[in-house]
Amino acid sequence: MTLTAREAFERGTDAFNAHDIDGFAAVIADDVVVQAPGGMGGRGRAACVEFYGGWWSAFPDAHVEVHRVYFVDDVAVEEGTFSGTHHGVLHAPGGDIPPTGRSVSLDYVQVLRFRDSQHVSFHLMFDRLAMLEQLEPASTPTHAR
Repeated sequence: MTLTAREAFERGTDAFNAHDIDGFAAVIADDVVVQAPGGMGGRGRAACVEFYGGWWSAFPDAHVEVHRVYFVDDVAVEEGTFSGTHHGVLHAPGGDIPPTGRSVSLDYVQVLRFRDSQHVSFHLMFDRLAMLEQLEPASTPTHAR
């Protein structure tokens, strides 16, 4: 069965939110490319599943809320918010971040391309600094004497 770009997008989003690795992998092409801030990402189905699965590992309650999505032919532009509580190791450029127990809420934009009912590219954009600031423990204020 051939899916439209919208149907493939919805299946991928539903699988992400359900933490359904097999359902997510089913809508990803073998030659998929994923790009994210800080040089994160990879090429191929296994690398893509590992990248998005890493979010599930770091944030066991990971969830995306899609606010808007625009489709033009085989391209989707998605605006949304990622949220989750950091209970696992987050693999990040510059070093892994051990669990903090802190919650994050990050706006993101993602540009996706589709071919033959499958995702062939993800270009994810979000504010890494905002995420890191949300993961830092609150600093203790110092008072001038």
